[in-house]
Amino acid sequence: MGRFGEEVESFIGALMYEREMAENTCLAYRRDLADFGRCLAVHGIDGASDVTPEIITSYIAGEREEGYATATRARRLAAIRMLFRHLKERKMVKTDPTELLDSPKKGLALPRVLSEEETFRMIDMVSGKDARDLRDRAMLEVMYGCGLRVSETCGMEIDDIMADGELLRVTGKGSKERLVPLGGAAGRALAEYCASARDVFSRGNAAERHMFLTRLGRPFTRQGVFKIIKARALAADIPPERISPHVLRHCFASHMLQHGADIRAIQEMLGHADIGTTQVYTHVDAARFGELHRRFHPRG
Repeated sequence: MGRFGEEVESFIGALMYEREMAENTCLAYRRDLADFGRCLAVHGIDGASDVTPEIITSYIAGEREEGYATATRARRLAAIRMLFRHLKERKMVKTDPTELLDSPKKGLALPRVLSEEETFRMIDMVSGKDARDLRDRAMLEVMYGCGLRVSETCGMEIDDIMADGELLRVTGKGSKERLVPLGGAAGRALAEYCASARDVFSRGNAAERHMFLTRLGRPFTRQGVFKIIKARALAADIPPERISPHVLRHCFASHMLQHGADIRAIQEMLGHADIGTTQVYTHVDAARFGELHRRFHPRG
């Protein structure tokens, strides 16, 4: 494995067991650092303490010349930064060669969102009282009302409803839990689904605790949730390519911000570890204001 490989495994272990990062995230870091390790081997470097800023700069430049996307190069440099931060904190290296390096510049990728009118139209189109409509309405209301990821929606259980239906316990990335308010339309739709429709899908199986179940009485997969959302969007004359479970999550954050919610509160409700991840929604809001300015300002 070599000394660098051992240092990488120390870092991955810290991510998994101390920071409780998701397994897929840890695997991605391991892959990126393994690629960097191959570069070090070419230079005859065995351990992190021998890595210089010039070596890292050369590696990233080589990635560019080989045609790797800016986002890929930025991600790999971020993995290297995190590795050296870990090693320095553990006193496994004396200096961090990434401290003065700039990340590859990339354009800001703004999340896709629907307008409030489009979002409401799609959800309100699901107005029937049969079990399927009650289930789908509750699913859409909760995803939009609580900003859930698709995996969080699939994993949601009956026991996650807390405080007499006022709060939802969400198990997010890395098995980290957070509490999100469950009120208004989402709370009402979920209560109606539980009272009138969930038993139809559970078929009397008390051992099945997942909230949303398919017609076969099984928990939803991500693909199943995608299929429902696409179908409901199409019924509301919204092009299916404009909608996904994650778009509903973006809508939650963007619409909350437009109505004056604090960015820190949105960060907590989304379960973002880094406020920088949440701040992309301020750019979405700025884009909306720019469009309004162009439309209505007399000199626009």
